[in-house]
Amino acid sequence: MSKDVLYLGDTAYTQQASYLCGIMTHYGISFDYIPSDASPSDAQIADDYKLIILSDYPSNMLSETQIQTIVEKTKQGRGLLMIGGWETYVGLGGDYHKTPLAEVLPVIMQDSDDRRNNYWPCFVDKQTDHPILADLPFDTNVTTVGGFNAFTPKPDATVLLKANMNDASKNADGSFSLVHKDSIPLLVVGTFGNANVACFASDVAPHWVGPLVDWGDKRLPAQAPDCESIEVGNWYAQYFANLVQWTAKTL
Repeated sequence: MSKDVLYLGDTAYTQQASYLCGIMTHYGISFDYIPSDASPSDAQIADDYKLIILSDYPSNMLSETQIQTIVEKTKQGRGLLMIGGWETYVGLGGDYHKTPLAEVLPVIMQDSDDRRNNYWPCFVDKQTDHPILADLPFDTNVTTVGGFNAFTPKPDATVLLKANMNDASKNADGSFSLVHKDSIPLLVVGTFGNANVACFASDVAPHWVGPLVDWGDKRLPAQAPDCESIEVGNWYAQYFANLVQWTAKTL
């Protein structure tokens, strides 16, 4: 019997991938994992997973046949989630804008390097209610991210979160002022064929995820089998669990 998720990327199982692997284990989401420097088999790509996650995973690790299979399986109802990083979207060698997955994703990717590394405050700004965001205090306990891939939502997609960027300066009295710079899409969802599809512009593991990794009023320890243990904010963990489960149609 197939696992719930085929998860590709985030370097290695005992490195950055330990975050999402730990979260999925904690919430009872079964998965198979492929590191960033390895390719899945054709059988894995064609298998009956509920969801494929591409997170900081370069497109050149997938064959043309495998990418076409992903397109067809998504039309049939298997979810597709892309999470940001230097090797997803366009990034530094992601190059997904040159593949048929550009048709599947709910965003329009840029045609050149889309990485945005930020030193100023980038607040996570909720745009509308949605099951992915349910019962999470985005409005009362605002968090931030450090970086993301820049993209544009397609006309029929829904923007759930934006990154609200601000210049910060120190006043003479020692207080601080924020001046709004720009807002860009951070979480965009949609459908393709019979599937749910989603794009998160930041990453799931340090460094772009920034303070979001600690977002919560409790600490949540988690560990995937034979993997590094993690300790993260409970709201951060719930957010990514919701994102995975909604895209897999198990939420």
